[in-house]
Amino acid sequence: MSRRIDPQVKIVYARLWRYVTPHKLIGFVAVAGMAATAVVEAGLVALLAPLTDEALVGKELETARWIPYAFMAIFIARGLSGFATEASLGWIGRQVISDLRRQVFGKYLTLPTRFFDRQTAGPLLSRMTYNVEMVAESVTSVVTIAVRDVLTVIAAFAVMLWYSPKLTVFVAILFPIVAYLVRLLGIAFRRYSSRIQDSVGDVTQVTEEVVRGNRVVKAFGGYDYERERLDDADTRNRRQNLKLIRVRSLGGAVTQIVFGFGIALVIYMAARETLKDALTAGQFIAFFSAMLLMLQPVRRITNVNATLQRGVAGADSLFAILDEEDERDRGRVAIDRVRGDVSFRDVRFSYRGGNGSVLDGVSIDVGAGQTLAIVGRSGSGKTTLASLLPRFYELDAGDILIDGTSIRDYSLASLRNNIALVSQDVVLFNDTIANNLAYGQLRGRSMDELRDAADAAHILDFVDGLPDGFDTMVGDRGVLLSGGQRQRIAIGRALLKNAPILILDEATSSLDTQAERRIQSALSALMKDRTTLVIAHRLSTVERADEIIVLDAGRIVESGTHGELLGQDGEYAALHRMQFSDEPQDE
Repeated sequence: MSRRIDPQVKIVYARLWRYVTPHKLIGFVAVAGMAATAVVEAGLVALLAPLTDEALVGKELETARWIPYAFMAIFIARGLSGFATEASLGWIGRQVISDLRRQVFGKYLTLPTRFFDRQTAGPLLSRMTYNVEMVAESVTSVVTIAVRDVLTVIAAFAVMLWYSPKLTVFVAILFPIVAYLVRLLGIAFRRYSSRIQDSVGDVTQVTEEVVRGNRVVKAFGGYDYERERLDDADTRNRRQNLKLIRVRSLGGAVTQIVFGFGIALVIYMAARETLKDALTAGQFIAFFSAMLLMLQPVRRITNVNATLQRGVAGADSLFAILDEEDERDRGRVAIDRVRGDVSFRDVRFSYRGGNGSVLDGVSIDVGAGQTLAIVGRSGSGKTTLASLLPRFYELDAGDILIDGTSIRDYSLASLRNNIALVSQDVVLFNDTIANNLAYGQLRGRSMDELRDAADAAHILDFVDGLPDGFDTMVGDRGVLLSGGQRQRIAIGRALLKNAPILILDEATSSLDTQAERRIQSALSALMKDRTTLVIAHRLSTVERADEIIVLDAGRIVESGTHGELLGQDGEYAALHRMQFSDEPQDE
């Protein structure tokens, strides 16, 4: 009983085909080239009959004269048609991959932060590299082989029917058997292809972590541990590939065996036809050559099914990304510059899959131009509270207002244009210092503006000493700079943005005491007339805040000015005593 084609495969292919249809003209050239190749190859074997019967056996001079020219013309046509096929389908395949890769990358830019929280970098990178290439192979080599070889088989059958319909019937009996084998093998191919792509993501993940964390690996002697991790991931990948190779090889071997029995039967029947004078020697050679012409196409079709299924699995994984929901951006309020009044109203939030609420009923008002300091022990919800303001996460309950308008009502672009961020985990790109300062929408800023921001962030003292100045490459994640230099560039970027609302998340955590004192003046200038949320572990940096809130387990347990909180002798005072009793040891 035959198996029906998996409906999911049909859906994936139909969707993938939409990326091909815009290139119909080039596709027509490819199909025409493949059709010409099939006809030319069939014509090549058909010429063997007059070559044998008339030129070689019959020794007819006229036939011997035109046969070489015919062969020459056939090979020229074959070369041209092959070039047209490969070049046009190759162009379509790379265009499809370019479109897919750009769409997936664009999707990465618009996916919500929650998506990246539950994903690891390795599989995401693998989709952009390995999986995309599997789709490329599916679009190019698979389509080339499938279309061209099907046409070749049809053309070869036509030659066989012309010379001996009776023998052709015997050959035709083999094809349902081969088709059934191809279908069975396709199921195994797809299963192993999905596993291979997952294992490639594991290999990429381990490698990416070692590349980024090479200093930790060296400092803690993690060589053997990381080798074991890679060995495990690579072993899984190798085993899945070997299973795929075994299935593919078995498919080719079984196909050859089936055809071997068929060829033996055809030779036997052909010998009987020859004895009856129903088939000449030239006709038999042409028939036999046409049959052999089909062997390679059928074998390629059997083997290409593995590539075909890898393409399906790869496309399926890409479409899964493209089908993810983007950040919600239903707000219609767009304003160039807000005043900066911020209100948190009974804000509640929890990470999916997390243990309980991270924020539980937080309410606080921050006037325009005021500074709110958020302190507390690790895990109290400080960074999460600040992350909700630019809508990196969506609230579970409650609301956040800016100038009396819910942040949900602002468009994401308008909301984030009014907020500058300096985080503890400084992100620099493998680009120049200038491009890291004037990043994104700041790219049009003049060099004078860059220098002013750099001067205010105390960057000039080391930038001007570099051979390439602002054109110095910072390396991957800014690895060529010190932690303090990276953080000062992040502060300079915020200064350059000049947004009315500022979030400083441990903005001076990578600075030593001397550097911190030097940059406090820059931060004071940056915070002037701006609504500022300061998340700080060092309480000395928040003493001048207009209001300080102390978070514990997602709740505000204390609020007030620095002096008021010390006078309450509560959680803040305990944190203050703990830090300042340790301060001499830090120095």
